[in-house]
This record gives sequence, C-alpha cells and structure tokens, in this order.
Amino acid sequence: MIYLDHNATTPVDIEIRDAICDALNVFGNASSSHIAGKEAHELLEGARTAVAELIGASPEEIIFTSGGTESNNFAIIGFVQSFGKGHIISSRIEHPSVTNPLKYIEKQGYGVTLVGTDHNGAVKPEDILNELRSDTILVTIMHSNNETGVIQPIKEIAAILKDRGIVFHTDAAQSVGKAPLNIKALGCDMATIVSHKFYGPKGIGALYLRKGTRLHPIMYGAGHERGLRPGTENIPAIAGFGKASEIAKRDMTQRVEHTERVTGMLYRKLLDLIPEIKLNGKTARKLPNTLNISIKGIVGADLVNSLNDTVAISAGSACHSGTCTPSDVLLAMGLSPSEALSAVRISTGKDTTEDDVLKASELIAKAVRKQ
Repeated sequence: MIYLDHNATTPVDIEIRDAICDALNVFGNASSSHIAGKEAHELLEGARTAVAELIGASPEEIIFTSGGTESNNFAIIGFVQSFGKGHIISSRIEHPSVTNPLKYIEKQGYGVTLVGTDHNGAVKPEDILNELRSDTILVTIMHSNNETGVIQPIKEIAAILKDRGIVFHTDAAQSVGKAPLNIKALGCDMATIVSHKFYGPKGIGALYLRKGTRLHPIMYGAGHERGLRPGTENIPAIAGFGKASEIAKRDMTQRVEHTERVTGMLYRKLLDLIPEIKLNGKTARKLPNTLNISIKGIVGADLVNSLNDTVAISAGSACHSGTCTPSDVLLAMGLSPSEALSAVRISTGKDTTEDDVLKASELIAKAVRKQ
C-alpha cells in the first residue's frame, strides 16, 4: 500500500520507537524522590524541553496531555471556567475536538460565534474584529486546516487581540512537525500540539500555555503538570514525543523541501491524468504536504474505498448507512454540495518517494475512470 494519509496519522519513526522502548525500562514514577523516580523525571523534563524548543516556547509552558482532543478541551473548557459567562469566537472549519466543546459551553450559557472563510478556506482577520464584543474572552482558530492544509492568519488575528485582553488559542495539531512554527512570533496564548502527526506515538500531546495565562483543570487529582493535569505521566510515550520533537527540529528544512517537491509532483501528474480536478484552496498558503482536490462526477468516499489496499487517502465527506454528508470545511469555503462530496485529501510524508506519487497518481486515475 502507498500511504498518502499523513494528516490522519504518521508511522512511528525508528529512532522514536527506540526511544520509547528504552523508556520502558525507566519504570519509576516521576513524582518519586528515589533514584528510579529521578530517572523518570529526567526523561519527562528532557522531553518537555524538546517539545518547547520545537515551537520556540519555554519548558515550563508545556503541559503534557493525552493528545489533541484533550488539549483542545482543556484550552476551551478550562479557560472559560475562569469566567461566570462570556463570549467565544471560533470558525466554521475547526476540528470536532474544538467545535464540540464549543457546543457544550454554549449550552452552559456562553455565547459562541463562528466566522466563515474566504474562497480559499482562510479565516479573514477583519471578520474576527467585526465579531468582537465587550464580553469576548476567548478566540480559538486552528493554525492549519486538517482537510485542506490551508494555514490561517494567526499572527494577524493575534495582533488584533493583543491589546484587548482577549486570550487566543490555536489548534496547531496539523502544523507542528510539518512546517516551521514559532509560537512566540505568532502571539498565541495557548496552542495544541500532537505527537502522532509527526512520527511520534499516539495518545500523547501537549498544550502550550503562555506564562500568565490562567487555566482551570478539567480533571482533578494530584498535583502533576503544575497542578493542571493530574495523573501519573506516561513516560514512554512522552519520551517518544520528545524524540519526535528533536528530530522534527533537526530535519525541518529537509522535510519541508521534500514534501513540497513530491506533493507538487503528485498534483501535476494527477492534473495531467485527470484534467477536470479542482484544487481546493489553490492560491492559499498551505502545509507543504497537503492536497485537497474535487473530482467532478465521483463521490470521494467511494474513490477512497475503491482504492482499498493500494493507495491510502481520505475523504472529507462522512458516510453512514449509504448516505454521505458533505464536508463542513469545504462548504464553508463556498463549494457546492456535489463539489464537496467529490473531494479527497492526499497528504504526503517525509518518506514518500517520487516513485510512490507517480504510481499513486496512476492508480487514482484508473480508479476514477471506473467510477
């Protein structure tokens, strides 16, 4: 199988696998004061430093979590719990781990406004500005979209919020490890980071929490992670996360150049074989590894299923009991329901070869002709 679904998850890199296996031998509880506990604590803090250095943060600003969903819930629910009521702004293209917590807090009496995007799938900073209210307490906008790869104007939005005392969270799950990201330069107060999106293990993530940003725990227990996220730390997974961060920082330039090259080659070959394809978010700034294309006359989910074990890609539409629902992200960009239903996402990785993309394009074109 040619694997072109790296925005869903990535294979665990061999160096990272070795780091996880080595950490399994460090069995101590990182909160214990004896030598076994100290060894675990050293691994924990070494990984925290590596994650922080990858995004340009300080180690004490990194809170380990179980992954992106927990980090997003923590950022949204944990923050608004500091207020009796208030108003939150987000967008129509967010991941469900953002939109569903927003639905939850809306039921608790908080105001929620979702802004749209331009035709490329980018949120417009002026729309955020226009929706600000006197009781706006939080804005949460993803750094890059998981379906289209479109990078959002985070720095520009942060500049609008900076002098207004409004906290800004970004879900950077798809961006960290795939493209350079400096959290201080962006101006965010909170950011979600996920290990398995850049060759680390699943079930581990982090929340960047800028110094001075208040946050209430959403779980209660002992005093782990600055008293904000209780529970004995998963040292092997954290060690893998730390190693993934070290490697991503080391290899970032090479990764970006490689994925840009093979992704561009794939698109040109597909366009040659299937001239009617439409690249969604064509002129936007995007992740170097992501293509979202609509192919007239097909249903994306059917194409994904027909490729079966030959090429792994994904569809934005959700299909249940024979009925497909168009992607909310693509509809927000102004695509028609039929265009949205015909879309597929293709995402390359650091180990994707030129041969992979040439073979995959042939197999995709062949499958399209059979639809």
